[in-house]
Amino acid sequence: MENDNLLSYRLRSLRSRKRTIKKDVEKQIRKKYKRSKEVGHIIKNIPLIPLDKPYQLGFVRFFVVRDDVMRSSDGELFEGLLKKINTYMYSGSRQFLKKKRKFGRRIYVEREQKLNRVSSYSWSSPKFGLTPRERQYFLKKEEYCPFRKCYDTYYEFTEPWRFTLRTRPHMITHHKPIDAELKKEEAELDAYLGQHKMVGIIQKKIHGKSNPWKMEYETDLIKSRKYVTCTMSATEIADCFQDL
Repeated sequence: MENDNLLSYRLRSLRSRKRTIKKDVEKQIRKKYKRSKEVGHIIKNIPLIPLDKPYQLGFVRFFVVRDDVMRSSDGELFEGLLKKINTYMYSGSRQFLKKKRKFGRRIYVEREQKLNRVSSYSWSSPKFGLTPRERQYFLKKEEYCPFRKCYDTYYEFTEPWRFTLRTRPHMITHHKPIDAELKKEEAELDAYLGQHKMVGIIQKKIHGKSNPWKMEYETDLIKSRKYVTCTMSATEIADCFQDL
């Protein structure tokens, strides 16, 4: 009788065995996720090797500070600001054209190039480094995103006339060596972690969010028409607009 009781204590229940298997799987995913980050960091920091014979690969177009603005007292201010919002466009020819259909025919038009917008995250980030004086030249705007069904806040530079476009040959002077073993390991890790079930476990257990898209881009209750019509009465809607 005593042996039977000891045996029953040693035998684990089905629920306990499933819990152990689940924890082992999560440990394996955490280990592979950590290794994936390490491999990506190693590949990213592989030093570049200079080429014996540099070659040209098309042209690159970017913004520079106008000469008259550069000679003014605020020349250094706009030069430092341009480094944070500058954009680079590459093309096989110096004309920077793109195809466009007009009246059933394909024509070539010039590709439009604008300065970068500053996101709300970069606006308040010390790493981005916007000074109080630089912030005076930006205007806060909102744009509706139909995919996330919410309004995105960004900051746009108000005086783009201070900069002008310049085109230069795009010269390739360095190359990054390829480590076949690291690339193979990276591909295997991406294939494993990219599975549907693995992505859900990573989001919930590692990032701590079961649905990060919904939590990060939470829709404004007043601006969301769908939410208002479903959960608010006509009297409550009127009260909300009176408070604005």
